[in-house]
Amino acid sequence: MRPRPAPGTSPDSQRLAGLLARLRMKQLQLLIALDEHHSLHRAASAMAMTQSAASKSLAELESLLDATLFERTKAGLVPNQFGHCVIRHARLMATDLGALCEELVQIRSGRGGRLAIGAVMGAVPDLVVPAVNALHKTHPELSVDIVEDTSVHLLGLLDDGQLDLLLGRASVSDNPAKYHYQPLSDEPLSVVVSSDHPRLRSKAVSLADLNGYRWVTYPSQMPLRAVLERELDLAGVELPRNAISTASTFVSVAILRQATDTVAILPTSVARMFVDSGVLRILPVTLKSVSQTIGVVTRRGGELSPAARSFVALLQRLPGS
Repeated sequence: MRPRPAPGTSPDSQRLAGLLARLRMKQLQLLIALDEHHSLHRAASAMAMTQSAASKSLAELESLLDATLFERTKAGLVPNQFGHCVIRHARLMATDLGALCEELVQIRSGRGGRLAIGAVMGAVPDLVVPAVNALHKTHPELSVDIVEDTSVHLLGLLDDGQLDLLLGRASVSDNPAKYHYQPLSDEPLSVVVSSDHPRLRSKAVSLADLNGYRWVTYPSQMPLRAVLERELDLAGVELPRNAISTASTFVSVAILRQATDTVAILPTSVARMFVDSGVLRILPVTLKSVSQTIGVVTRRGGELSPAARSFVALLQRLPGS
């Protein structure tokens, strides 16, 4: 006779408990290897297993999940939609476990652990840098990794467990509800040119006055590209066909510095940093678009480390947050 479930325990909860009790990390590592090698033989070799043992382990996992995870094709074993789902979570679990082991080693060695932060470029000067400097005072042995990229790419790294948190936008995701978002500050934009750019006579400049200049802009999937196209449309100006597209702040600034016929929009915090160093100049252009918001993005349901919680608390105390 089967034991009765505890009061209030749903069938889904029972199934999850049973799954967790029988799931083995070795099976998840095998899935990752299969995704990388597309061959049971090569995956088994990478795992130091016999092919028969690997085949048995995969069969047990598929039986446990009640789903076929791979399809046999001319290219080898290719994950289906169930396989992609399980592999994604397998990578996340493996990364989290690896981070746990690494952090324990660092704490034992006195190095104080590790914090991995992602940030869009507009968050770096006024949010990331002061908060990291303040964090260093209370966590002097903490190792900090900072990745600057687009929100789309950073969300992928967050999903894979390669980042503890990011400063950007969750709204660019296909499923923003799977993230926890804490807004911090607006991201005003400025129109910039080289410091050697000839000064325009007018005290106020419109985007129409810049018609004929070459734009350094952002890839089409980035929110700042949509802002620029909207602003140009409102000004009755088309984006030139010879525009240069890049997501790199360094590339944008390098092009602007050496070509006085180019113009771009940058987050004002970034623009001011290069203005102070004498590289760029901000044009007196008033943009009509509402500033976008930058916030702290974390995985919903995830638990931040003490260092990550301290970092978020420091961000929330910064001026303008």
